[in-house]
Amino acid sequence: MAGSDGYHEQLQRDSQFLCSEPKMHTELVDRLVLQLNRIYPQILTDKEAQRFRNLSVPTEVRLAELLVHLQRKGEEACHEFYRGLQIHADEVYFNLPTRVSRRREHADPVGTDTVTRHIDKYVLNNQGPLFFLSCFGLAVGLALLYYYGVFPCSTPELLFQPLVMS
Repeated sequence: MAGSDGYHEQLQRDSQFLCSEPKMHTELVDRLVLQLNRIYPQILTDKEAQRFRNLSVPTEVRLAELLVHLQRKGEEACHEFYRGLQIHADEVYFNLPTRVSRRREHADPVGTDTVTRHIDKYVLNNQGPLFFLSCFGLAVGLALLYYYGVFPCSTPELLFQPLVMS
């Protein structure tokens, strides 16, 4: 949710965009109505679903009526509409005005977004997993060479000898 706004307020602000969006075609509106009807019959009854799926009414009108109906039903109905929209048309969902404004807030260059700064603090490097594996392999290889006595100073007698300065 954007700030303290609920899904009901978001749907009020996004309604005009949704009704004018060309990607909200007949098939998508039908899928959303069917999902709300089948999964959440308390939000959209069979009779209401038939009304919103009536092909003799233009899609824009049916969509506008559906959005008004969901706003009357309350917060949960609006939330389930957004969930269905994300499932069936994620491109439309991520281009909603409330989503776009929220992304702009999170990408604030002033530094008010403490979440990303907090995450960046714990990133040790950005080399990737291949770099880590190669360094780890090098360390394991050197440890094995030392263990099997390949290095001249790896014998225990030489390790505990005092250094003689000449």
